[in-house]
Amino acid sequence: MTDPDYTVAAISEMENFYAGLFLRARSHLDVTSFGLAVVELEAGSDAHPDHSHPDQEEVYITLSGEGILEVEGEKVADLTPETMVRIGPDTKRRIVPTTAMRLVAIGGTPGKAYEAPGYSEVGAPDPAAG
Repeated sequence: MTDPDYTVAAISEMENFYAGLFLRARSHLDVTSFGLAVVELEAGSDAHPDHSHPDQEEVYITLSGEGILEVEGEKVADLTPETMVRIGPDTKRRIVPTTAMRLVAIGGTPGKAYEAPGYSEVGAPDPAAG
């Protein structure tokens, strides 16, 4: 029998990037098959901009707090704890926090192997650090 393969990591101990908006969950957990980050947003923050990802779909899971999900500029869902939502490739999305929020973001490219961007590695320079 081989040794079990697992990793345990506390969110509170994860390295942040993008000026503290994201936590490097993927690399802290040694995940290689999909993107994974924890997103922390302050109430009323506009830190999560309207954006899309070419060819990438994402799933957001609200852990705590509340907010609004906008898709293509329209409010489509209230985000509350235990809410999950999927956003398709190339679709513009924005999260507007109404309270302080913590979410999990999972991403991947349909039909393709996942390739982790260098900035998602623990110890990598913060791409928002100009």
